[in-house]
Amino acid sequence: MPASTVIYPPKQKYSFLDDYSEGAHPQLLEALVASNGTQETGYGNDRYSQEARQHIRNHLGRDDVGIFFVPSGTSANAISIAACLRPHEAVIAASSGHIVTRETGAVEATGHKIINVLPENGKLTPLSISQALEANWHYPHMAKPRLVYISNATEFGTIYSRAELAAIKALCVENGLLLFMDGARIGAALTSPKSDMTLRDVLDLVDIFWIGGTKNGALLGEAIVVKDPRLAEDFEFYIKQRGSLLAKGRIIGIEFSELFRENLYFELARRGNTAAQKLSRSIEAAGYSLLVDTETNQMFAILPLKLIERLQQDFIFYVWEKYDVDHAVIRVLTTWSTDFDRVDEFARIVMNWKAE
Repeated sequence: MPASTVIYPPKQKYSFLDDYSEGAHPQLLEALVASNGTQETGYGNDRYSQEARQHIRNHLGRDDVGIFFVPSGTSANAISIAACLRPHEAVIAASSGHIVTRETGAVEATGHKIINVLPENGKLTPLSISQALEANWHYPHMAKPRLVYISNATEFGTIYSRAELAAIKALCVENGLLLFMDGARIGAALTSPKSDMTLRDVLDLVDIFWIGGTKNGALLGEAIVVKDPRLAEDFEFYIKQRGSLLAKGRIIGIEFSELFRENLYFELARRGNTAAQKLSRSIEAAGYSLLVDTETNQMFAILPLKLIERLQQDFIFYVWEKYDVDHAVIRVLTTWSTDFDRVDEFARIVMNWKAE
């Protein structure tokens, strides 16, 4: 009888597709298991959520701000914006912004128009915001701009400097606008080698923002920081109405308590940035270009289509957009959990590839 044929499983491709493919940092899992047997009050009133709020306030350097936990980035954006606006008021956002391109009209579903403006490397500027104001003036026949939405880091991985954010804030104050920051990747932004801001700077320069946990070591969860005490007073009602006030809010509380007990949140973000920087250097050393400078954990590289096909044999990533007949832009995302051996493998393929 002939010997059985040995069938080996296909090689598992390594993912650089996003920064939420992994589970949670082990320290968070250990804390979840350790606390599992305790009985806690529901809906974010448990002791762990209270500890997490205090840890975050310690990092902010202020005890008089509201901290509210929600399960996802889309809920953080939609709830925060709806809580700030009256029915006739609109949002100014970059056309590349997450609320424009990746949230299925969640903000519009709350009844608020989004006024799109073209970004510069993913960012808004005082000029682009001013142009949006000038183009939306015919009241009451047009929705009234009331809130400016920005992301830090942006959808291109770029970050705002303190001077850039201060200039936008000054324009907002001058025109009676609120400034809201999407902080899905705020850890990556603040630990970027190019960053000159702290978490306290963000608090001082925006009206409302959120701190992303999902993309930086947590199983799930985001923390919305509300500076205005009048808005904070009733903010839980908005969360509840939109199905995001979790009965077992302790889960998010435990995670954020561990992330902000000391500096774990920023250490994890810095590790993801380091991996992206390493990949970027290898791309440029091989003679290829980046679409934008790699400032955080997102890398956008312009590569030959044939090289992209070779890389796709071993890795998963986004082919972001066509660049020309023979090239495309790929997006590679690294995380707190990225395997640096796989980073080196990716780099070796790029360095050794020869065009046919």
